Amino acid sequence: MTDRATRHTEGLSREEGLGWLPLACRMAHNAWDFDSWYVLSAKLVDLARETGDLSVLPSALLLLLSNRVLAGELAFTDALVAEAMTIGDVTGSRFNAQYGALVLEPWRGREAATREVIEAITRDTVLEGEGKVATATQWANAVLYNGLGRYEEAYVAAERGCKHPKELGLSTWSMIELVEAAARSGRPARAAAAAQLLDEMAQASGTDWALGISASVRAQVSKGPAADALYREAIERLSRTEVRMALARTRLLYGEWLRRENRRADAREQLRIAYEMLSQMGAEAFAERARRELQATGETIRKRSVEVHITLTAQESQIARLAGDGLTNPEIGAQLFISPHTVEWHLRKIFVKLGIVSRKQIRSTLLEGTVATA
Repeated sequence: MTDRATRHTEGLSREEGLGWLPLACRMAHNAWDFDSWYVLSAKLVDLARETGDLSVLPSALLLLLSNRVLAGELAFTDALVAEAMTIGDVTGSRFNAQYGALVLEPWRGREAATREVIEAITRDTVLEGEGKVATATQWANAVLYNGLGRYEEAYVAAERGCKHPKELGLSTWSMIELVEAAARSGRPARAAAAAQLLDEMAQASGTDWALGISASVRAQVSKGPAADALYREAIERLSRTEVRMALARTRLLYGEWLRRENRRADAREQLRIAYEMLSQMGAEAFAERARRELQATGETIRKRSVEVHITLTAQESQIARLAGDGLTNPEIGAQLFISPHTVEWHLRKIFVKLGIVSRKQIRSTLLEGTVATA
């Protein structure tokens, strides 16, 4: 679908794009077409920025950043959340911006930050309806607690996140979390039932993302050679996609399973890769899980120092991301409601912090995962 998505956005008028792209993005997501979801949401963001349509841009940013979070680009999505927050300040509504933070924070394993975002969202359920709020916040809790290895809490949250299947996206994501939480908290029958439902959806989609997730969840409810083969299938399929977060988590799960099977050498191989991937992404709790498992196999590994992170302010992150996308100072200023001179002043500070000398270096530096937002 990706090539078709690219072709279908060529020559698209701004009015048409702003009208149908939001639906197309969600359809691509619900059909497990990761690449098309990215192409369409990036196009929607571009159109909303070009037109200055502040009624569309926050939800467009949410669609794009959700995709990039699953791609493991947590540092990059910081800037998208900050942009949505700025728009919220201007328009007087930060609801979509809070949803952006809700998608991002649980992957970092930061309980206090996740709690704060959930409380901000649940204070106003009128705007979006209780079903969406409950699904989104409980999915976030499930990711947070699975990352922290608190599987009982993750199970309760994931069950609640699955209660509104009509929400699709995050309800389905909650079901993925449910399999892991149920399997690790002594509920094999519930885990198997959820894995079967996910497999039915995956077979209907047929993408490597969908079938990779299906193989991963079915591996968690299987034993012996069958589990081993499914984990390998999941890794092979997910390696063909940009869904690096799911790939890293599958390697973590496989490594944990191998250790329980007393295959320590094989476990170390998977856990090392998982630890490096998750650490680089900034998925701190899941990375810590991998580190603990490596220690359990007899391998000593130090925690990565948090001091290696470069901290940009929220506005600096926005400016860095926009400059990295190729926007000029006047274009950045127009989007952020500041002068080109102010943009230039911020860029000079950004260059010093990142240790770079060219705008061309910004994007690659942000994607390295060593840049955080204050």
